[in-house]
Amino acid sequence: MPLTTSQSQTFLADNFAPWIKALDLRITEINAAGATLEMPITNELTRMGDVLSGQALAALADTSMVFACFGLFDGLTPVATTNLEVQFLRPGLGEKIRCEAHIVKPGKKLIFTRADMIARPSNKLVATATATFYLA
Repeated sequence: MPLTTSQSQTFLADNFAPWIKALDLRITEINAAGATLEMPITNELTRMGDVLSGQALAALADTSMVFACFGLFDGLTPVATTNLEVQFLRPGLGEKIRCEAHIVKPGKKLIFTRADMIARPSNKLVATATATFYLA
């Protein structure tokens, strides 16, 4: 049975670090091809000029790609980030960021992923990321 957004949201709330939970992430889609998460842009996550911090974007990307791995396996399979690269393209401004994470190539021990982070409501691409995960 495919992993649902509700099951994924509960797993996030019950198992992730408090500082990740403080990002108030919402899982809006999860399937074998990837996962989509949304993060509100709040005063706690912005710096001068009301721009979303890069650290929050990196955490959103990593977490979204972890859930993409979970979607691939239709379950909560342990994975460990082996590398994460984020390219910041423009300031993160608006109401929230939508992160669309995709499985690029699943392997026997490594999973290659990518993510696009899009500001809402402008629909402008703010950052992209790639990561590799090790199947623990």
